[in-house]
Amino acid sequence: MAAQTTDHGPPVKQFSVMLQNRVGALAALVKMLRMSAIEVMGLSVQDARDATIARIVVSDPEQTEQLFLEKGIPHTVCELLVVELKEAGPNLLQCLDHLMGAETNIDFAYPLLPAYRGYSLLALHVDDLEFATSVLNSAGFVLLWQDSLSR
Repeated sequence: MAAQTTDHGPPVKQFSVMLQNRVGALAALVKMLRMSAIEVMGLSVQDARDATIARIVVSDPEQTEQLFLEKGIPHTVCELLVVELKEAGPNLLQCLDHLMGAETNIDFAYPLLPAYRGYSLLALHVDDLEFATSVLNSAGFVLLWQDSLSR
């Protein structure tokens, strides 16, 4: 892969929200966001007996933060690295190999819902966002920032 440069914008933000483990809790969260014209772009759910942790990437993180604060919804925010994968299988392995070679740990990863320019997107939470960005940029991967997802 030839090295490519990208404009470095604001990182993609992920919200983690604890939901009661009951039917419709996730749907109610998504409905509340949609009522404020906020779309869920990525989703990962970890279920436990009494509660569920929903990790979400949204189209408007600033408005989401404000909405959660207004509604008293406890949440945490972290920054993600989003990688464009032109060929999901081979590019996934190349991406992981480059991060492993740079000794960068991946805490968690999940695909995002929309295809971007026809390519798959992978959200990664890594030890050091700036270092991982440099490694993947040098390897020729296209990285997306919040501005790209918020369209």
